[in-house]
Amino acid sequence: MSSLPPSASTYYALFMAVSVLVLKAVNEEVTEPYMDEPFHVPQAQAYCRSDYSYWDPKITTPPGLYVLSLVLKRVFLLKCNLAMLRLTPLLCLLVLPIVMTRLVCYYRRERPPHSLAVPDPEAVVLSAFPIAWFFAFLYYTDVPSLLFVVSSIVSATQGKHWLAALLGAISCTFRQNNIIWVLYGYASSQLMYLRFRHALPNEKPYAKLHDPPALVATPSKSSFDLVRSVLSAPAIVLDILPSFVPYGFVLAGFIAFVLWNGGIVLGDKSNHIPAFHVPQLYYFVGFATIFGWPALISGKGGPQKLARDVRLRMFGGARNTAITGLVAIIMGMTIYKFTIHHPFLLSDNRHYTFYIWRRIFLLHPVVPYLLIPVYIACAWAWYIRTGQDQTLLQNILLAVFVVPTLIPTPLLEPRYFLIPYILLRAQITDVPVWGVLVEGLWYGTVNGVTMWVFLHKERAGVGRFMW
Repeated sequence: MSSLPPSASTYYALFMAVSVLVLKAVNEEVTEPYMDEPFHVPQAQAYCRSDYSYWDPKITTPPGLYVLSLVLKRVFLLKCNLAMLRLTPLLCLLVLPIVMTRLVCYYRRERPPHSLAVPDPEAVVLSAFPIAWFFAFLYYTDVPSLLFVVSSIVSATQGKHWLAALLGAISCTFRQNNIIWVLYGYASSQLMYLRFRHALPNEKPYAKLHDPPALVATPSKSSFDLVRSVLSAPAIVLDILPSFVPYGFVLAGFIAFVLWNGGIVLGDKSNHIPAFHVPQLYYFVGFATIFGWPALISGKGGPQKLARDVRLRMFGGARNTAITGLVAIIMGMTIYKFTIHHPFLLSDNRHYTFYIWRRIFLLHPVVPYLLIPVYIACAWAWYIRTGQDQTLLQNILLAVFVVPTLIPTPLLEPRYFLIPYILLRAQITDVPVWGVLVEGLWYGTVNGVTMWVFLHKERAGVGRFMW
């Protein structure tokens, strides 16, 4: 990406201009609170009236969104009507490219631009990711949540652990399960620290964590490497423990909240009962590949080399083939046992997932099983692309933290995939200029179509279609 033109601020200016114009169109067309907004808007307006005792029992997330709107109201003297409240997620979206620049530069091990007004073009494109971009125009928690999670992780990578913990704690006021990403930021920063630390000539050599390059660890070797990593971990625990202290306070506060609340969900607990929804992991891999294909195929050698590498990982030798077969059998068992047909998914025809579920997954009982080799191939494609300049543990760390994020969620909901996708995509560090441009065009096309349908294709008796 170093060959990108110096006029990178042009991308950012265009991004901001289009976003502001789209918000204007949304406010003109959607003049009443829509979908989840009828819960969020009155709650925010109660806070604007300084009525902090009011709480809608159907709201399941903490009040971070409303507090942020209250701060913006008092700083900029804004009103608390629907149009002004929708400025809260939009402003977070406009700040997101600045923070995303720090994240992508961290993975590339490059210095970020000196000026905040010139974010990296790749960061601008990632900020236009369709799920984030769409929900920036409605009074939802998703974009503020994403902004504070990424900000927390960036601070952790810079060694500013107290700031990272503070930002992570704030992120949890938008969505409770962001506690997982607070811990992920700490773990990610420590793996990078352990990878590159070196003792001075007059110092005792540091204990080493076994963590080979990701692409050196083949399916037949990776389990052995993981065992060696676990066995080597006790030697380095004391080295990384001091950095955990601020995160420990956040974790303790989260545990106290769960004990006080009687669970992680606020408000309407009956419709948000945790489940053991293993196929969510498979849906996420498919979702990430559908949106991230430009970055996947843009590596050296193009799609042909990627396909060849994936084939070798899956079927390159008897052992790899046997492992692939065993994984496929296990996945088939989890699909059979743990697939959830959530009543919201089956009944709410205002969401694209309603049609995806009915026209693909319910097309025939065998369809979910036919997708298993596709899921495996897509997972290997992401592993290969993110593993170009990472170690084994760095490459699988995100997957470890995705598991407790997605498996307990019974509903197939693209918004749950937002933060994992952004963190996954940011780890591909060698996307050429043409790849970023194709990715931007792909996101732009999806954004244009979904927003046009949302604004201008409302159906009587159904409503507006959205993610």
